[in-house]
Amino acid sequence: MDKIRIVPLISERRIRRKVKELAAQISTDLAGREVLMIGILKGSFVFMADLMRGMDARVECEFVRASSYAGTQSSGKVMFEFGKSSSLRGKNVLLVEDIVDTGRTLYALRRYIENSKPRSLRICCLLDKHERREVAIKIDYVGFRIPNRFVVGYGLDCNEQLRNLPYVGYVEEA
Repeated sequence: MDKIRIVPLISERRIRRKVKELAAQISTDLAGREVLMIGILKGSFVFMADLMRGMDARVECEFVRASSYAGTQSSGKVMFEFGKSSSLRGKNVLLVEDIVDTGRTLYALRRYIENSKPRSLRICCLLDKHERREVAIKIDYVGFRIPNRFVVGYGLDCNEQLRNLPYVGYVEEA
């Protein structure tokens, strides 16, 4: 961790503008409906908080812990802990993800949530690394499409560090 350099990729200003746009679009699409926003921990918590504050809707929030990474490499196996205490049946669910890489995490979570019979299910991600996709997954709202780089900041981490950066940057190892 000592010998890395973070190269800015998406500025704080661009992120704020895009989150505002996403919140407005989601609010329009789900107008008049209560929304259960489910954030995928840990990376989505900053994005989800900003997105939720920008929405013009009644929003309930929950979290799910999901991971397929060890350090900077995907293990290929998705593990998640869904701590929801009440039913998802009949809810308008918005699943919020920081970054979509292989798609495996969202694919597994989507199947789990769909089996719970929500009224609707939509997916929103801040970052889409589409060239790494291994499974087909429909993403309803995408903030930014990014190149295949390991990114940090705005909630995304490298070994639990750098989440606090107000922008998104990629790691350049020395």
